[in-house]
Amino acid sequence: MLFNPAIERLPLPQLRALQNALLKEQVAYVYDRVPFYKQKFDALGVHPTTFRGLEDLGKLGFTKKTDFRDNYPFGLFAVPENEVARLHCSSGTTGKATVVGYTAGDLDIFAEVVARSLAAAGCRPGMKLQNAYGYGLFTGGLGIHYGAEMLGLTVIPVSGGSTDRQLQLLQDFRPEIICATPSYAQVLAEEIKRRGISPEDINLQYAVLGAEPWTDTIRQQVEMGLRVKATNIYGLSEIMGPGVSQEDVNERGTGSYVWEDHFYPEIVDKHTGEPVAEGELGVLVFTTLTKKAMPILRYWTNDITNLTYDYSESRTHVKMGPIRGRADDMLIIRGVNFFHTQVEDILSSLPQVSPYYQVVASRRGSMDEVEVSVEIAEELMRDLGLETVTADTVQQHDCLQALQGSFAKKIKDNIGLSMKVTLLGFGTLPRSEGGKLNRVRDLRSLA
Repeated sequence: MLFNPAIERLPLPQLRALQNALLKEQVAYVYDRVPFYKQKFDALGVHPTTFRGLEDLGKLGFTKKTDFRDNYPFGLFAVPENEVARLHCSSGTTGKATVVGYTAGDLDIFAEVVARSLAAAGCRPGMKLQNAYGYGLFTGGLGIHYGAEMLGLTVIPVSGGSTDRQLQLLQDFRPEIICATPSYAQVLAEEIKRRGISPEDINLQYAVLGAEPWTDTIRQQVEMGLRVKATNIYGLSEIMGPGVSQEDVNERGTGSYVWEDHFYPEIVDKHTGEPVAEGELGVLVFTTLTKKAMPILRYWTNDITNLTYDYSESRTHVKMGPIRGRADDMLIIRGVNFFHTQVEDILSSLPQVSPYYQVVASRRGSMDEVEVSVEIAEELMRDLGLETVTADTVQQHDCLQALQGSFAKKIKDNIGLSMKVTLLGFGTLPRSEGGKLNRVRDLRSLA
């Protein structure tokens, strides 16, 4: 289903003309209203009267996370505070949050791109949506909420966590849609199985998952566990929130459509900042074309992905691939670039383990080391009569030693790194409580 067919199927030449006009307007707008950008453009020799649009986009430099910190809280706003209809924040790494603001018009656009995304995910007016994203300063909960209402859905605003309540409402209210982080959808699927809840007691058809990188391995687990079609919704607070891009339910695994009439995407080389060829991996960069409270030009997201056009009949907008990780999350181990999602892909070939894992990088002397901890599947523990798992337990069971060796070999063969594999008992590793789940710990700076 297309929520806005005229835009979603806008011929590419017309889409480019629209983007070009909006970009030139946006550059003039921020030059006049945001001191940060005026100073930046003056230093770069850029002026709205000579700016030619998309062909000059690379001249604008980048906006980075540190610019939000340096202009905290409202220094990047382009409107007076009394014109800001809502404030949101995302977590900060230096003790201060990243603050974002919206005019009433921005909130209408926010709801529209989320409605567009939910329609692409398979949602239809009259369906019920259980919203397990957190409400509050995080953009996810309210972002999904108002977009769902615009589409004509009935919203169940549960917020994140409270698994007992989530499962009760899934059975009592029988919603067709659930929105959550992928890791929390895994938790719900696991709990449904553990509690013996009958598939007939759950009416879910679609899961709209986002806010953290995930792979087809997790998709398969969620789709089997919840009996849904799971799609990826992507967004980030600095640009808008959820709804920047979305997978089509009938094109799962082929990428997420970026709503290019509002967000102009680029992929650039992590080291040089120069554009890369279509389909190549690099850092995702976004420019807001229509946002008025806090327009952001060429925001360096730090997310690693690629962009491709498949010119399908369904939509003309570009597709972004899955997020492979963040540029600062990529581990360089003994000269090999490594993302934790590569471990996730390997897990799908090992039915003897659970989907939960953790990667820990450390340093012994001058040598980097990586340990991957993974849980033994609940069924295997039951078959072996195990309540806990220790190193001694593994040594006492040939099948566990073989599993440990098989996993280590697959990592070596597929990633090119030798890693220590530690087997843990089912339920040992952290689970999501509705928010993002950190699967990587890099302890090398502490050595």
